[in-house]
Amino acid sequence: MVAMVKHLKQDVPGCVAAGVVDMATGMLLSFETTDSHPSEVLDLLAGATLDLFQGRTVTMIENIFKERRGIASAEHYFQEILVNSSNLTHLFIRNNHHEDVVAVVVCPKSVNIGMLFASARRVVKDHGGA
Repeated sequence: MVAMVKHLKQDVPGCVAAGVVDMATGMLLSFETTDSHPSEVLDLLAGATLDLFQGRTVTMIENIFKERRGIASAEHYFQEILVNSSNLTHLFIRNNHHEDVVAVVVCPKSVNIGMLFASARRVVKDHGGA
């Protein structure tokens, strides 16, 4: 996971922070940032990521979509989530082979969204078996 974080920081244009969250344990496995952040923020990142992808309401929405579309798979429906704050863009992407692993990439809000998605997807795919 350390290698994935390093590649996200290197390969995603303007990346100011990257991390990997284990959804099964709710832990931040690895992170790298250009700024110092309070440990409380880093501790909350894993929980916030878990809520975004597998919170009670999100899980209910996924189950309704699966039911209506006749999908019997246990696979999670939501794979990527983009969040814009006042100054930053945060991209959360599930690992393509280990859906309990989510990569988090943070860039300035001025980032080219297409380049952000393309670069982050490539890195996550390259580390899919990691």
